[in-house]
Amino acid sequence: MIVHERPSGLTLFLILRGSVLQRIRWKLSLNILLAVLVTLAHGYLFDIKITVTTIPFSLIGLPLAIFLGFRNNTAYDRYWEGRKLWGDINIRVRVLARQCLSLIRLDQPLDPNNREGDVRVRVIHRALAHAHALRAQLRHHMDDRAVERWLTRDDWDKVRNLPMDYRGDAIIQANANDLAQCVRDGQIDSISYNKMDETLTFITFAAASCERLRYTPIPFSYTLLLHRTAHLYCFLLPFGLVDVTGFMTPFVVGIVAYTFFGLDALGDELEEPFGTDNNDLPLDAMCRTMERNALHLLGDTDISPPMQPVDSRLT
Repeated sequence: MIVHERPSGLTLFLILRGSVLQRIRWKLSLNILLAVLVTLAHGYLFDIKITVTTIPFSLIGLPLAIFLGFRNNTAYDRYWEGRKLWGDINIRVRVLARQCLSLIRLDQPLDPNNREGDVRVRVIHRALAHAHALRAQLRHHMDDRAVERWLTRDDWDKVRNLPMDYRGDAIIQANANDLAQCVRDGQIDSISYNKMDETLTFITFAAASCERLRYTPIPFSYTLLLHRTAHLYCFLLPFGLVDVTGFMTPFVVGIVAYTFFGLDALGDELEEPFGTDNNDLPLDAMCRTMERNALHLLGDTDISPPMQPVDSRLT
């Protein structure tokens, strides 16, 4: 995700970091080059005058802009839903940590480094491992080190050979098993167990909802239609404007093409909010925030600082 102060003045036109211009620069340049050639030839192709009025572009341009706007709204809804789901996971991890510390009755003092011997620490650390496993699954990036860091040796041996899609469920199941054992040992009453199980259920629900967003894109035929229409419109536009705008045709075509190509590319980025593009969600930073919140509740002093943007980019 790009983290910038809101640009103003000349900076608004010169800033490139985070701009969609980098994704569309080649086809935009080709479109402007075509407009220059059409302007120099005055709309002639060899000895044939290609006559196209502005009327077809007026008729097509308005519906195209509406449909691009509708697609971008749909894509942003997916982006915002993904952000809300990860925010909810963060909340539930903090709730689970609070429940572990206040509802599990143990005689031994809390040691944030005693993962093997303290079920409270183990459950909280597993929740952090689940967040990293989900991040890796959504991005299709195997990240064994981040998951292994928060698991016991036995837990990691059970998880390491599983496909990425099943690691999160295995980690949640391990937490459920530990909580059930606490009930059998009299360390949690049944009412408290139900509350903690609801927290685990919600984490699973949020993870499954993220998977739904990841594996169910906007229908391809709809996206393909908009791609084709936007490209045909922009590359035919010089022929419709050359007799009206004259030598200003490349400039006008560049502005229109930048708008349509940019909206098209921006929709592609927002449609998949869990990737690593400039405008995708900073899942690494969100996982770090969860770690900091959970470790603070545990009383751990070895807490990593918040992630900072590198070149205005937060991953």
